[in-house]
Amino acid sequence: QVQLVESGGGSVQAGGSLQLSCKSSSYLFDICVVGWYRQAPGKERDVVATIAPRSITPTYSDSVKGRFRISQDKVKNMLYLQMYSLKTEDTAVYYCTMCDHYWGQGTQVTVSS
Repeated sequence: QVQLVESGGGSVQAGGSLQLSCKSSSYLFDICVVGWYRQAPGKERDVVATIAPRSITPTYSDSVKGRFRISQDKVKNMLYLQMYSLKTEDTAVYYCTMCDHYWGQGTQVTVSS
């Protein structure tokens, strides 16, 4: 059973930065798509950023492009999401996902004005 554990969420003022981390119990980076989703209160879960297997070019949603950066450390089985210039609308629970099947428990990010 694959387990994903996120960390790094918290509260920050608008314009600030946070880094989220996701530790995978299995190596999946060269097998399937890995990425981050988020779900704001009262809204559906939406994709934030993904990396395809053996790809060097991540995909970002328009709302975070240029502000967020997804990266992976295949040696440590870690997936990261660096978030810069945070906005209040970035407030959400952020989920790490792999293979469109495995999900972490989520980590809360709250951005205040």
